[in-house]
Amino acid sequence: MKHYLARFSSLLLIVSLVLMTVARPVSAAPANDYSHFYISISDAIMNSKKDDQNKVDEAVFTFKKDWQDSKRKSTPAVDAVNDALTNVEEARGHDSRLSALTELSKSISNLEKDENPVDEKAERAAFLKTMTPGLNKLEAGLKMKDSEKALEAYTEFNRFWTLNEKPIRKFDMGAYGHIEVQMSFLRMELANDKPNFNTLDDTFKTLKQGVVDFSNGKEVGTVKKGYSLDSLIELIDEANQNIDDEKYADASANIKKFITIWPNVESDISTKNASLYSSIEGNMPVIASDLMKDSVKVEAIQKQLKDFKQQIQLVQGDQNYTMWDAALILLREGLEALLIILALVAFLKKSEQEHMAKWIYIGAGVGIGLSAIAAILMSTFFNSDTVASSREMIEGYIGLAAAAMMIGVGIWMHSKSSVKSWNAYISKQMNHAMSKQSVWAMAAISFLSVFREGAETLIFYAGIAPKMSTSQFALGIAIAVVILAVVAFVLLKVSDKIPVHRFFAVATVLIYVLAFKIIGVSIHTLQLTDRMSTSVISGLPVYPQIGFYPTWETIAGQFILLLLVVGTILFKRKNK
Repeated sequence: MKHYLARFSSLLLIVSLVLMTVARPVSAAPANDYSHFYISISDAIMNSKKDDQNKVDEAVFTFKKDWQDSKRKSTPAVDAVNDALTNVEEARGHDSRLSALTELSKSISNLEKDENPVDEKAERAAFLKTMTPGLNKLEAGLKMKDSEKALEAYTEFNRFWTLNEKPIRKFDMGAYGHIEVQMSFLRMELANDKPNFNTLDDTFKTLKQGVVDFSNGKEVGTVKKGYSLDSLIELIDEANQNIDDEKYADASANIKKFITIWPNVESDISTKNASLYSSIEGNMPVIASDLMKDSVKVEAIQKQLKDFKQQIQLVQGDQNYTMWDAALILLREGLEALLIILALVAFLKKSEQEHMAKWIYIGAGVGIGLSAIAAILMSTFFNSDTVASSREMIEGYIGLAAAAMMIGVGIWMHSKSSVKSWNAYISKQMNHAMSKQSVWAMAAISFLSVFREGAETLIFYAGIAPKMSTSQFALGIAIAVVILAVVAFVLLKVSDKIPVHRFFAVATVLIYVLAFKIIGVSIHTLQLTDRMSTSVISGLPVYPQIGFYPTWETIAGQFILLLLVVGTILFKRKNK
C-alpha cells in the first residue's frame, strides 16, 4: 500500500509541475535579456538596406510587441527607446528610416548599459576574441599578393567590422577613429592599379595593433575636438583648388586629412543622410588613390567632390537664423502696433479727448499680457513629449504657415505705403470708435492692434526659434526692444513730423526678404525629415544665410513668393 502511495504521490507531483508549466502563460523575455531586441533591429536594418519595406515592417512589429511585453517602468533610458521607436514608425523614405533604426539600436544599447552595468575589461577582451578570425582572414588575403583577392578579403573584413564594431565605439571613440582611418588607408592602397603590398602589410599591422591595444585597455587614439562639417567642406575646397593648380599630390593629401578627421564628425551626417555617409566612406579613399595615378580623371573627381560638398552643406543648417532675423520680426510687428497706438493718441489730442488715452494704453497692456500667455502655452506645446519626436516636421509646416502670413502682412503694408491710404486707415479705425463714445471701443482698437501683432509674432517665432541658438534668439529680441523704446520716445516728441507711410514701404521690403528665407529653410527642414522630396540642382551653391538651397522644391516655393510680390506691385500701380 505504501508502495502505491509513494508512486501516486510522485505521479501527482509530476502532473502538478506539468500543469503549472502549461498553465503559465508564455512570458516575455526577461527584462535583462536584449538579444531578441537586437535581432529584430538587425533584421529591420538589413532589410531596410535592401529596400524591402514589408520585411522591415514585420521586424519593427516584432520589436514593438516584444518591447511592449517587457513592460518596463518609465526611466530616461526607457523613454528614449519609446521616442526612438516612434521615430522609426513615423520615418518616411529610405535614408530617414535607416537613420531612425540606427538610433533605435543605440537607444537599446544605452538601456542595456543602464540596466546592466558591464565589465568593460571583459568586453574589451571579448572584442579581441571576436575580431581575431576576421583579422586572420584579412591577413591571409593580403599575403597572397593578389590585388583582386586582397580586395575581396578587405571587403569581407569591412562587413565583419561593421557588424562587430559596437564595443569599440562604446568604450573608446579615439580607438574607433584610429581603426577606421587605417581601414580607409587599406582601401586607398587597394584602389591603385598596382597596390604596394608592403604598404598594405604595414597598414594592416597598425590596424591589428590598434585592436590588440584596445583590448588591453591601452590608449590607441584620441578624439580630436574642434572639427565640424565646415572642416570637411574646407578640405574639399582646398583639394579642388589643388586640382585646379594641377597639384594632385597635395589634393590627395587633403583628402587623406579629410579621411583622418572623418570619424570625429561622421555622426553629424549618418543621423541625417545615411546614403551620403556610406558614399563618403566608400568613395573618399578611392578619390585619394585616383589622384596619385599617372592619369588623373580631373572632371570626374572634381564633380564628385563638388557633389559631396553640396550634400554636406544641405545636411548643415542647424543655425539658419541669426539675431537680426529675430530682431526684424519684433521690430516690424512692434513698430506697426506702436505706430497705430501713437496715431490714435495723437488723434485724441487733436480731438481734445486726451482723458481717454489711458484706455488705449490699457488695451495695449492687455494685448501684451495675452500675447505673453500665448507664448508660454506655445513653448509648453513645443517641449511636450507628444510633439518632441515630430518637432522638425512641425517646425517645417509652421515655418511655411508663418511665411504665408508674412506674405499677407507684406501685401497689407504695401497697400498702406502712401500718405492717403495710411490716413484713411487711421481715420476709419478712430472714427468708428469715436462715434460710439465708448471707452471699450477705444481700448478694443488698441488691444486688437497689439494682440494681432503679438499673435503674428508668436507664429513667426515658432517658425524660426527652433532653428537658432537661444542666445541669438534672446539677443535679437533684446535689440528689438531697445530700438522700439527709442523709437517710441522719438515718436512721442515729433509724431506730427514722421512720414509713417515711408516706414511701411521699407518694412514691406524687409518682410518679403524674411519670408523668402523662411520658405527656403522650412522646405529644407521637411526635406531633411523626408516629408518632402529632394531634387538637387547640381552646381548651384548653398546660401543658408538667405534660405537658398539648390533644390527644385525650395526654389519653386520662393519663385511663387516672387510672383506674388510682382503681382502686388503691378496691381497697385494699375489702381493708381
